[in-house]
Amino acid sequence: MTEPHSIAVIVAHPDDDAYGCAGSIALHEHDPGFRFVLVLATDGAAGQISAGVPATPETLGAWRRVESANAWRAHGTIPVRHEWLGYDDGHVPEVDFEELVGRVQGILLAERPQVVATFGPDGITGHRDHIAIGRATDEAFLRARQVPGPGLRRLVHGAVRASVFERWNTARRRAGGEAWDPSREYHLRPVPDDAIDIEVDTSAVRSRIVAGLLEHRSQREVLIEPGASVRRWERVVSREPAVMAWPARAAWEPVLSDLFEGL
Repeated sequence: MTEPHSIAVIVAHPDDDAYGCAGSIALHEHDPGFRFVLVLATDGAAGQISAGVPATPETLGAWRRVESANAWRAHGTIPVRHEWLGYDDGHVPEVDFEELVGRVQGILLAERPQVVATFGPDGITGHRDHIAIGRATDEAFLRARQVPGPGLRRLVHGAVRASVFERWNTARRRAGGEAWDPSREYHLRPVPDDAIDIEVDTSAVRSRIVAGLLEHRSQREVLIEPGASVRRWERVVSREPAVMAWPARAAWEPVLSDLFEGL
């Protein structure tokens, strides 16, 4: 019997889920039995506050929880389980590793999603929280797989193609802006093109991805470059590349075009 498609997205902050798999979720939302679980390690209370947003450092965490719910409502696919682990923003690496693994593993065993999506060792931006939750999720996935049962068929890491990274940096330099520096925290980390295992064409749902992204109003200046048009960001989110952390893709196998391809 074929398992219904299901995915658990496990990230550090509200808005980390705005890129990378929102399009894939939209493409599969009407699959029979489709299930989407979202796990956030923190509420992002230490983030920036964009101009015009009436949040304060004391209220930002609660504000961003509402933004997260609004974002998925605007996107059009609401998680069936929206789990907050409640750790302090910026301090996830300080959490006892076994505790963090255990909490994530508990969710994976309860849900047994086919696909688990998280950060790879680069955290995409080198953010310490991204790296910590990604590492814990990887370990939790491998441990959960030791318990017999359905699901847990694929572990994927979000990624930025090196060729795309270089194109973006060229454009930033031409515009007189600062280029991304992969040696600095909060700057993008590219992945070699030949390391990309999955690339999903999400152009059909790009407007929905951007609609969700724009609901993270307190982080607008972080998520969207000043002066960038909605049309430009629709182009940016029209493809979702990922690395398949488990199982590894053989060098001779073609790049997959869908998170659930072959499952």
